[in-house]
Amino acid sequence: MPENEDSYPAESGRRRFVKGVVGASALGATGITGATGIKYATTSSGTGGGATQYFGIENTGGPAPRGMPQIPIEIDSDGYLKGVWPEVKTKTVNGEEVKVAEMKLGGITYSSEWFQYCGVQTYSGIVPDADQDNFFRVSESASTTYDWMSDLSAGDKLNVSDFENYETWGNGIGKPGLGKPAMARWRSEDLPPQETIPVQVLRSTRIKDLAKKSDHPEWIRASTEKGFIAWLNKCTHFCCVPGFKSSAQSAKFGGSNDVYCPCHQSVYNPFNPVKLQFTSLPRPEDAGSSGSSGSSSGGESSA
Repeated sequence: MPENEDSYPAESGRRRFVKGVVGASALGATGITGATGIKYATTSSGTGGGATQYFGIENTGGPAPRGMPQIPIEIDSDGYLKGVWPEVKTKTVNGEEVKVAEMKLGGITYSSEWFQYCGVQTYSGIVPDADQDNFFRVSESASTTYDWMSDLSAGDKLNVSDFENYETWGNGIGKPGLGKPAMARWRSEDLPPQETIPVQVLRSTRIKDLAKKSDHPEWIRASTEKGFIAWLNKCTHFCCVPGFKSSAQSAKFGGSNDVYCPCHQSVYNPFNPVKLQFTSLPRPEDAGSSGSSGSSSGGESSA
């Protein structure tokens, strides 16, 4: 195909990609699943990246190699939703002091490295001590995905009250009553659009009951609250932005009641967070300080 030919014409509804993102994504390794249920990475990385265990919503179909990473949720006293950011610490790595964001949460080390793939590792909001609040805020294009979000303005903080009808909500895609979703952004205020960290938030009765059924109840209790779950909304295949009940064509691929990526038909189950492993990419400044040649354009390095 000629280099300048668009393989995803506008009428297809699929997204176009920056060459650097696609090129880096092509480096992703094929996933292998062992008896432990953890998917292992096959590529290496430098300071600020490397083999990383995390919890993500389960990938159940399509070419995506692994689940999208969860963002633990907390709700403040006014009902506003926030994503937990790991504690910032200073460590000595290769003889140099570097800042890292990590903490023990729900029986696992939760760190900013969970989100270091698909170019996100270059975003300013992922820097451990970035001056950002952690509220989930309405994304610019939210109302084009979900009609109910047209009552909100871009940048508004999401509140529990926005999801009051979550037990019955439906939009004509799949079954109603499975939960109410929202498109949001996180740690992205006053940054250029290309550094927006896309997030999907979902409230569901299934999430409320999940700790009783999950193999990892400690994590579920630590990462969800009042039936809310959230994840970094970057498909682990080629970095598209998927959606729960956001595409009518998802029914053709068995994804009408799940999270569906319209680019290459990957499907994720938000009601089954699983423990996974992948190779996170180093942030550019970390790669430079350690002499690593890790990709700063950031594609899927995993899994």
